This record gives sequence, structure tokens and C-alpha cells, in this order.
Amino acid sequence: MKQAPSFWAYGYNSLWATLLSPLACLYNKVTRTRAERPARWKAPIPVICIGNLTMGGAGKTPTAMAIAQYLQTAGKNPYFLSRGFGGHMKGPLMVGGHGTHEVGDEPLLLKEIAPVCVSRDRVAGAKLCVKKGADVIIMDDGFQNSHLHKDVSLLVVDGGYGHGNEKVFPAGPLRESLQSGLQRADGLVLIGADITGALERVQKIRADIPVLQAYIQPLERPDLVGRKVLAFAGIGRPEKFFETLRTMDCDLLDCVPFPDHHPYLIDDIRPLRDRAKLAGARLITTRKDYMRLPKEFAQEVDVIKISLVWQRVDMLKAVLSKITDPA
Repeated sequence: MKQAPSFWAYGYNSLWATLLSPLACLYNKVTRTRAERPARWKAPIPVICIGNLTMGGAGKTPTAMAIAQYLQTAGKNPYFLSRGFGGHMKGPLMVGGHGTHEVGDEPLLLKEIAPVCVSRDRVAGAKLCVKKGADVIIMDDGFQNSHLHKDVSLLVVDGGYGHGNEKVFPAGPLRESLQSGLQRADGLVLIGADITGALERVQKIRADIPVLQAYIQPLERPDLVGRKVLAFAGIGRPEKFFETLRTMDCDLLDCVPFPDHHPYLIDDIRPLRDRAKLAGARLITTRKDYMRLPKEFAQEVDVIKISLVWQRVDMLKAVLSKITDPA
């Protein structure tokens, strides 16, 4: 996905959004109809869906990883189920020594925590997870996909972006209306400070929805304090990564955004590498971007590792109790 139009952001009252509202109504109707269809199959093990209501990234992957780690501490054997966005392999297949061009970047990150199945057909993928020995499936994305029954659905919200102008695509960033999406959710994961006040508006629509608050914590890197760095990122909202670097007291020479899931070419990275060398700066990116780099630059780009930290683990425990402590 390319960078979101500026009028999609919270607080914009754009003529474009008004003109596109008839298309938004149609898009919302189609998405809602598809999402509310009866599931084709219910797995014999629990399925947790980590989704969001906006186009692009909101923090689903770090949330899925954190939930898998929590389930592992509870004695579970979770498997990830991913569509493999950006890869050409349809699956179902278990991720092994694959590259991003085959299975996408997110499955390679998820694989560091637990086994990953990539499948365009979520039902076929879930069946493979069960066959391989999973006792819980964590579906990374797929909230609007009704094919596989979900036992718990969590919506991830980027606190710095909220739900944008809260209009449905193409008038805004929403995949469906807040009203329809929130009714199917079992909880909401708010990552970072709620800059746009999205939580208040969510609770006006669904006052009873459990809210799990969390924040992104970078691995300590004292070697980068005061160090000149040139940053680049091709994620849902690159500004999140650049802001993380600022909190780490780096000396940011420049911040270069790329489209989400951008497949980097040598001609993308070489100019950045040369510029960083000339300025005596370190070229730096996210772990997800690093997965998509040409091999020629693997040793020349630094990476910031992050993790998602729950503010109240007891809230997570309550939301997942029917999975970790079934009656």
C-alpha cells in the first residue's frame, strides 16, 4: 500500500472525503456483507484474530508476537496463520527457509517466535496448523475474512493515528465503519498514547469493549545515543519508527519513508548508503524492512529491535481466559 492521502488523517474536513462518500458507502456495504457471512469452518482448537479497521499497519505483527509469547508462558503451543502479503506463494505451507518474495516479510518475523503457516485460503491454513500440532492459532490480520471461525477477535489501534478521519475507504482509511467493526470485536489493543482521542469515540459506540493498552519498547542501544543516523522505513506509518529513534536520542540526519511492504531494490538503498557514508552516519531501519533488503546491503544496514509491552497483563489474561483457562 502507498502512503495514505493526507486528508485521511484525523481532524481533516476535506472536500475529497465528501465527494468520495458514495463510493465509501458501497465499499462499506460490500465489506460488511462479506465479514458477516457464516464461517465456512470452525477449527477444533481456538483461533485468535489480530486485526484492525484501518488500511495499512497499526501494530498487528508485534501484537501477534506478544500474544504468542504470553500463550507460550501459559503452556500453549500457538501457531501463526498469515496470508503472506507481499509473497507469491499461495500455500498452505509451513514457513522454513523462505524469502520475502515467497512468503512476505511478516511471516519471517513471526517465525522467530512460533511456527508460521502461510495460506491465502485461511481454512486450508488452519487445517494444516492443526495437523502439525498447534493447540491455538493466531491469525495475523483477517478480521474482515469470514471463512474461518474466530474465537477471539482483537482490533489493534495505533494511538498516534487512531482511525484517521473515521471514514470508510476511499473517503478515509477505514476498511469498514467503526459501528460494524466494533460490534464483532472481543477487545481493542491501543498501542501508544491516544493522540486523537479515538478511545473516547470508540467507547461511545461500544462502551463495554475491553481495552488493552500497550506500548512499543525498543531494545536499549546506548551505542546510538548522540550518533548520527539516516533512517528509512517502508511500513504502514513510517513516522512511528522515526519517532522511536527520536526517543532513543539519535541524531537524525534524515528520515526517508517508503510505501508499506516496499520491495527494496539496489537502486533504492545504494544512494542512502552512499549518503550515510559521506555524512559519517549509520544507515538504520526496522526489522521488517531489513527482511526485504537486497543481500548486498545486509551488512551495511543497522536494525532497531522492538517489543510490545502490556500495561496491564491482567487485562490480557481476562480477554484470553477462555483459551488459557477453558471451563
